[in-house]
Amino acid sequence: MLELATELLDRVRGGTPFVTATVTRVDGSAPRQPGASLVVDADGAVLGNVSGGCVDSAVYQACQEMLRGERSPKTLRFGYTDDDAIAVGLTCGGTIELFLRHHDPGAEPGLEAAYADATRDEPVAVATVVRGPEAHLGKLIVVRPGGHRAGTLGDERLDEVAAAHATGVLHAGTSGTVDIGVADGYCREPMTLLVECNTPAPRMLIFGAIDHAAALARLGAFLGYRVTVCDARATFTTPARFPYADEVVVDWPHRYLATQRLDGSTVICVLTHDPKVDVPLLTAALRLPVDYVGAMGSRRTHEQRLVRLREAGLTDRELRRLHSPIGLDIGARTPQETALSIAAEIVAHRHGGTGVPLRTGVPIHRRATPSSAPFPPTWTAEHLDHSAGITRPRSSSQS
Repeated sequence: MLELATELLDRVRGGTPFVTATVTRVDGSAPRQPGASLVVDADGAVLGNVSGGCVDSAVYQACQEMLRGERSPKTLRFGYTDDDAIAVGLTCGGTIELFLRHHDPGAEPGLEAAYADATRDEPVAVATVVRGPEAHLGKLIVVRPGGHRAGTLGDERLDEVAAAHATGVLHAGTSGTVDIGVADGYCREPMTLLVECNTPAPRMLIFGAIDHAAALARLGAFLGYRVTVCDARATFTTPARFPYADEVVVDWPHRYLATQRLDGSTVICVLTHDPKVDVPLLTAALRLPVDYVGAMGSRRTHEQRLVRLREAGLTDRELRRLHSPIGLDIGARTPQETALSIAAEIVAHRHGGTGVPLRTGVPIHRRATPSSAPFPPTWTAEHLDHSAGITRPRSSSQS
């Protein structure tokens, strides 16, 4: 739902009712994960999707019925059967569970504020009761960092435990469900919360004002990163050359890096090809708790770089974090193809992908859960060498 915050905030402020159908559970192969939503407003407009097309028409009809009639929250479930294959089932073989909820403009000030936070790219989580006692079903609370919350599930003690769970999910940075059992003493019947999160966009720092950087900045922005391009050469480092970057900085890369507060979602791409720039930059970058550090260059350049980095004091464990030569082997030749190679490696690293063709039988859809968030705050050697058999192949266009 929060992925559509800008559009939903417009409807709330414009007085337009709407129904959200949000994925709460996925089993097997399914195209969307918990938190993905399809929204239908009173004017019949549709936002988002929950299945990549398989069951969206049926969900749309269910939302229309809720807008016209009974407004109580309800659950829908779609799975693959012989009948579904002919009608509206998930032909990919999985099952999804959806929670439908009617929203009246002005009736949920806490949720409106959450939409506003999300449009400003501020961290916020919405915890909604999607399974449990009817009296609590559909109630929600909004949680922000620092323990601040708005709304109620109907019980102060329940609000406290729900807020604690939501804060944990928000810290992990991914939406998901949380089960609260009777044994916990917080409710008389088992209850499930859907916690939907908005976290600030992760950062992509690209060093080296070259054509490959312009192409990578465009892909980085497309993938949802806040992109910075940095180079010490003012002539080449201009906003006009990098229109998709959020900021273009003229500075020595290692000096700029030292001024930044970075977290476990940050990716750093070094495209400079210059030892006097690469060595101090990579020495600093490989000691930061960031998600990914990659450097462009041929295999010969890579070996020479490793020698210099060891001379600069980096350990073997720190050097194992370096993705060099940067990118996956897709036969790239042009700057645009090389950027695709780099972006593919970043996505594979972020989600634990192997980089091998899907036709080899690897899982198509991996389940994302709060306990396996895509942006852990620190990395171990096991995180860094996650893909056995993948030895950081290079893009063939690197020199």
